[in-house]
Amino acid sequence: MNKKDIKKVVLAYSGGLDTSIIIPWLKENYNNCEVIAVSGNVGQADELEGLEEKALKTGASKLYVEDLTEEFVNDFIIPTVQAGAKYEEYMLGTSFARPIIAKRICEIAIKEGADAICHGCTGKGNDQVRFELAIKAFAPDLAIIAPWREWSIKSREEEIKYAEEHNIPLKINRETNYSKDKNLWHLSHEGMDLEDAGNEPLYEKKGFLEMGVSPIDAPDKPTYITLDFEKGVPVALNEEKMSAKEIILALNKFGGENGIGLLDIVENRLVGMKCRGVYETPGGAILYFAHNYLETLCLDKMTSHKKQELSVAFADLVYNGQWFTPLREALSAFVSKTQERVTGKVKLKLYKGNIIKAGVWSDYSLYSEEIATFEEDNVYNQTDATGFINLFGLPIKVQAQVDAKLKNKQ
Repeated sequence: MNKKDIKKVVLAYSGGLDTSIIIPWLKENYNNCEVIAVSGNVGQADELEGLEEKALKTGASKLYVEDLTEEFVNDFIIPTVQAGAKYEEYMLGTSFARPIIAKRICEIAIKEGADAICHGCTGKGNDQVRFELAIKAFAPDLAIIAPWREWSIKSREEEIKYAEEHNIPLKINRETNYSKDKNLWHLSHEGMDLEDAGNEPLYEKKGFLEMGVSPIDAPDKPTYITLDFEKGVPVALNEEKMSAKEIILALNKFGGENGIGLLDIVENRLVGMKCRGVYETPGGAILYFAHNYLETLCLDKMTSHKKQELSVAFADLVYNGQWFTPLREALSAFVSKTQERVTGKVKLKLYKGNIIKAGVWSDYSLYSEEIATFEEDNVYNQTDATGFINLFGLPIKVQAQVDAKLKNKQ
């Protein structure tokens, strides 16, 4: 669409640096268009405070704040954990939050009769892809405005300058100008000193970590917890029945206090570059660990190994913004089938950044102590191994015999 034809824009609004300056920029560059801000609440907590006043003061006609937390946990986080999907050890905190936000933005844009949807993602990042693929899935005919691919601003420093010139209040300054993304699952840190891969993250510096503490500052006494699962879904923490959302929030507290879930990685972005990020995922790290621990009892070898293979494909889809695709849905159907017997209890010990196994139980356990024991048993005939090894090793034996004959002929 031509700029002059765009009268109403729905903006994915977080109130952070990028989206704070986008509202006045849109009005300046798109014929004083109406800007409707939409903030998807995926558990960013205090970041939502004062958002409506700020959005209206900077030029928005209204602000929607949509509570997506339950859907986020049940329909995006839990299926990803069940899949065991991690992208290069990254627990996908930003990746699976974008599709649900974008989907709701599309629904509001259609309801409001908007001409375009706008986002504040940079042209260097993955989020632009995640937002726009979801928009193509739910509002394929709407125009997409991506200011970072249009405006003359080249850096976060210039963004701060623009904000100051337009009297836009910011919660950051030049000294705390990390690029962050926060939700109930994680907090990411990028930029500033972290851009140099040789710099150690400032874990012990006050204010750097927000969801927990450095393992150095964690208590000298371990914390024990138990988690109950039904069909791969967490249903109770320390014997208390809770929703999956409540469990994640409680695990964030336990994990944060014990320095759990810190990840410092140089990851391969979808757009082709490597990028260094530091992630805080205290509850998520515990949940992944506990779920995998239980699966070691409940899944047979073939299913477990195939699931591990497909978890890489699942993680790639989530990371690349392809949540709303037939392949992701098909993989989720496979994962759901594998979870039918993943029911039981896990006990863990949390200590100074470590998650330590402390016991696991399931009525569906395929582990037989009687079969596996080193002591005398009446269920396993060790002489059976002779025939098994002879058959299993037959191809190797035949190949060796053929090679020996050929060598003798030479």
